[in-house]
Amino acid sequence: MKAALFATALAVAGATAQSVPPFRYGTPSPNAPGVKGVNSNGPTNPKTPQLNTPINQKSESRLASLNSVDDWCTFGPRDPGTVIGDVEGETVAYCTKARNNARVIPDGTVTAAHFVKTPLYVQLMALGDFTKIGIVAGDEGGELDPHGATNMGNPVGGNVTSNVSGEDVFYEEWMNYVSYNQVCFRICIAGSDQAPTADVCEHELDVMGCNFVMPGNYADNVFETCDGDAAYPPGHYPQPDGSTSTFHQFFTGEYVVNGQTMQYTNGAADQVTPTAAYSTPSTSNCRTTDTIKNGIASLVPAVSSSSSSASSSAATSTGASSSGMASSRAGSSTSGGSRAPAATGSNSASGASSSSGNASGALSLQASGILASLAAVVAGAYLL
Repeated sequence: MKAALFATALAVAGATAQSVPPFRYGTPSPNAPGVKGVNSNGPTNPKTPQLNTPINQKSESRLASLNSVDDWCTFGPRDPGTVIGDVEGETVAYCTKARNNARVIPDGTVTAAHFVKTPLYVQLMALGDFTKIGIVAGDEGGELDPHGATNMGNPVGGNVTSNVSGEDVFYEEWMNYVSYNQVCFRICIAGSDQAPTADVCEHELDVMGCNFVMPGNYADNVFETCDGDAAYPPGHYPQPDGSTSTFHQFFTGEYVVNGQTMQYTNGAADQVTPTAAYSTPSTSNCRTTDTIKNGIASLVPAVSSSSSSASSSAATSTGASSSGMASSRAGSSTSGGSRAPAATGSNSASGASSSSGNASGALSLQASGILASLAAVVAGAYLL
């Protein structure tokens, strides 16, 4: 699924954030349906996640692990310089450590990383200059998940693991957004009747971006590990009468199977697109570290190219505005959950807007459409 359309400031409606009750998810179980992986491990992947594997920056491995603030992976372009949204099915794994026979993220790439463990999922939110792993400068990115248009996965053969339970586990449901200056990754590690993994790791909100789908702390220059409440499932908006309104992103597309072109439609063309997640979950017990690094000097060029320097400057100096990235808290160790008042649209969930500054993240508007899009959001009628 291709992503490069939607991001905007949450303060558009000038709403004031207010405390809301946390998501009531029942009793999560690591053995609930849809938690542990049943998909075959990809043919280019090692049989199990492994540390200290050989460094190979041309690796085809598609095994990503999400273990801690300094031990995680993201999917990225197999061929540097290709637009993520065009090659999601062929992406490969890049990791902060030499692991999984995957490619390694060079030191100096990541400028912030926030690792949160909740009862339902583990989540990584990172900022940096991801042109250093081959993403095109200014590419607002794409969304990777175990499904894809053909249900074969994006990437095909991609698998994920985490060891936050005390052992390495392959998990079934996950989502990974990546752009030139932001990465977010969620793996669902438990489920319940109230919180099935398919809802909590919803994978059909591609263009909404990190802060909408995976709300949390996106402050730059902070490296932290936190415990957290679980967020409401992406696109879910509880209503005063006790019901839940669910937003389905509108998009159409096509894919080819055995030479036959198949078309699909998701959502409705006349729906109103919400501007924010229902709430931002609280975190606690946060521990910070100065930075993360692997110490592999051979991966860091002695002299950066002009294009790399320019993209780094763009990511650190202008990334917040161009990608809509802003933080509701500047690296504080504890945050209370908050939400903003919602507005209801036809065939959609109620919208939400906040003055806290959380924006919808890695996937932003094309420059030519920013003014028109913001005007539409203000009017409450942004149509994808």
